[in-house]
Formats: sequence, structure tokens, C-alpha cells
Amino acid sequence: MSTQTSVPIALPGESPTPAVQTFRLVIALAQELRTLMDQRLLPSGLTTQQAALLSVIEIKGGSPTLTEAARGLAMSHQNVKQLAVALERKGFLQIVPDEHDARSKRIQVTKKHRKFWAKRNPQDHACVAQWLAGLDEAETATLARLLAKALVSARAARAT
Repeated sequence: MSTQTSVPIALPGESPTPAVQTFRLVIALAQELRTLMDQRLLPSGLTTQQAALLSVIEIKGGSPTLTEAARGLAMSHQNVKQLAVALERKGFLQIVPDEHDARSKRIQVTKKHRKFWAKRNPQDHACVAQWLAGLDEAETATLARLLAKALVSARAARAT
């Protein structure tokens, strides 16, 4: 189903390298997808950023520290704490003291979170598939593999 389309990503008179082209396209795609998901989540009172934090908590084993979650989202500790406080108010997570370090806080999802996403995920996943319908299944799998590889590279660059 591969349809070729042209998306302007170069400044006038510029011939960006493939790396710069990729960077610009990933930024543009991320913004489009975030906007689409924010629109879907709006009636529930959640944002894509809040949903991303909830996903990171689950991916990190259910009880990461705020710092670990911040690293996973490439955000500041302060921004993650703001998201967590809003989600705690909404009943989607709890902020609890770390058992081994009183200065550290851990975040845990609640039953409300699990129930909410169990109900929403099938429709949300179908929408995400529709948003990426310009790619066939093999292209989507290849894109996912390449983006994961690029993410590892970007995280390594951030660590240095």
C-alpha cells in the first residue's frame, strides 16, 4: 500500500542530509500523532503526555521513581511530577514514598487506570492503526524497528 507523497522538509535553497530529513519528519509526525491522540483523549480529561507517563510506569515494572519515569520520557523531573500530581488528582496513579530512600518518590498506577485503559485500548489502537494506514503491515514493522534503533542511538547521545 506504499503511496509516495512529498512533504516539504527543506528550507529554500537547502539540501538537508538524510539524517536532518529524518529528524524533521519524525518531529512533524510526532506532533501530528500527539495532536490526534490529544483530541481522542480530550473528553476523558487526559492528555497524550499523561497517557505516556502511565505507559512508562507500566513498562518500567509498575513502580518507577519520578526520576526513572523522567528519564524514560526524556523530560525534566519537575515536568513529570506535574503530570503525576494531575494524574493522582484524577485517580490514575499514586505517588508514594520509596521504601529505601525517603527523598525519593515512586509512582504506581491504580485500578481505575487499568479499568479505564482496558476499556479504551481496543478503539485507541484501531485509531492509531488508521493514522498509520498509509503504510502496509511490513512497512509499519520496519518503521517500528528503525525508530527503536534510532531511539537507542538518541538515548546514548543524551547519556554522554
